[in-house]
Amino acid sequence: MTSRFAPLSPDSMTPAQARVAQSIAGTRGGNGARGPFNMWLRVPELADRMQQVGAYIRYEAKVGAKLVEFAICVTARRWNAAYEWHAHAPLAVKAGLNPAHLAALARDEAPTGLDATESLVYRVAMALGAEGALDDALFATARDALAEDGLTEIVLTCGYYTAVAFTLNVARVPLPEGGVPWFIPTP
Repeated sequence: MTSRFAPLSPDSMTPAQARVAQSIAGTRGGNGARGPFNMWLRVPELADRMQQVGAYIRYEAKVGAKLVEFAICVTARRWNAAYEWHAHAPLAVKAGLNPAHLAALARDEAPTGLDATESLVYRVAMALGAEGALDDALFATARDALAEDGLTEIVLTCGYYTAVAFTLNVARVPLPEGGVPWFIPTP
């Protein structure tokens, strides 16, 4: 698979694109405009705002890395975003998520043996992916368990990474060389 957007070289970038590309690299350990960022840089002001939201979610969310990365992986699988999965499944394991739970997701199955909070995040992410909303009972349960700020972070994590998944899928961003995707069934 070839990306629909040719990578921007430093020589071809506008000053605004170069500034945002530097900022993106700075928040991601020096890694450049990979993944969704290459497409987003076509609108540098938007790319800058999106990367700021992503940086908050990844590095500052109060619900913690394990729940954030789990929500990202559920979202990636929902939208068949193999690059997103490739980038975040290792981070989920590193943050403490059981690899068996990710294996179930990769097979497009509901993970079993989740703890109560993981199960809640899974249910929230799945409801958002299927309905774009939470029913009253799930909302109340999630608000009580995660508090309003935690629920907000999980909902916005799913929303942001849905935008990332759409970007990756529309741009047809290939996995890095050597990357192995999970099997993605045809709809």
